[in-house]
Amino acid sequence: MTVWEMVAVCAAGVGAGAINTAVGSGTLITFPVLLATGLPPVTATVSNALGLIPGSISGAIGYRAELGGQRRRILKLGAGAVLGGFAGATLLLTLPAAAFETIVPVLVGLAVVLVAFQPLISGRVRRGARPRGDAGPLLFTSLTLASVYGGYFSAAQGILYVALMGMLLDEPLQRLNAVKNVLVALVNAVAAVFFLFVADFDWTAVLLIAAGSAVGGQLGAKAGRRLGPGALRALVVTVGTFAVVQLLVR
Repeated sequence: MTVWEMVAVCAAGVGAGAINTAVGSGTLITFPVLLATGLPPVTATVSNALGLIPGSISGAIGYRAELGGQRRRILKLGAGAVLGGFAGATLLLTLPAAAFETIVPVLVGLAVVLVAFQPLISGRVRRGARPRGDAGPLLFTSLTLASVYGGYFSAAQGILYVALMGMLLDEPLQRLNAVKNVLVALVNAVAAVFFLFVADFDWTAVLLIAAGSAVGGQLGAKAGRRLGPGALRALVVTVGTFAVVQLLVR
């Protein structure tokens, strides 16, 4: 890796850390850059997952105020995230890449639609769903499945989390975004531990993304926490739409 390639990877890490914390889809910045340096797709995916862990943790710390009072919810949903992340990491190393990536644009596109129409959809869902704030079986199962996807590829997994929680939980969007950051951190950490023992990765890429994403996580938290619900939702939809386009043309 040349000096300029190292600068580009680190800069991509900063951008990914910031976008992941505020919205999601940071992988769509780092993944193409890693491929451009010559890394094979699976090695790039694994290196990216390892490198983004500090960014996820940094983002969760930046949103610590919004995490207040959500300990029980995080413990319950976190258990599903751990299981799903491990399953997704296993799939990455056992299935052909095309087998799962075929449905990635569909999942991300669906998440964008759910976020865009979340106020309308969530109102109708809540009337026949569950008590306010309860992380019931439907939400647990949905987020666990989203975590399987996150452990496999991770692009836009945060958007999926926000979409699902927005429909099924009666909470401000910023508090859901805070939970999202914790779940992403858990999925990345579990997948990373698995990859350390059974997959090939590039330590240079990992360390560069880790340094950049840690800084980006703090920047994303400061910017994201200042956005109102409408602005945050618009940002999620914009980034998600870009993610779908990039996945379709990649």
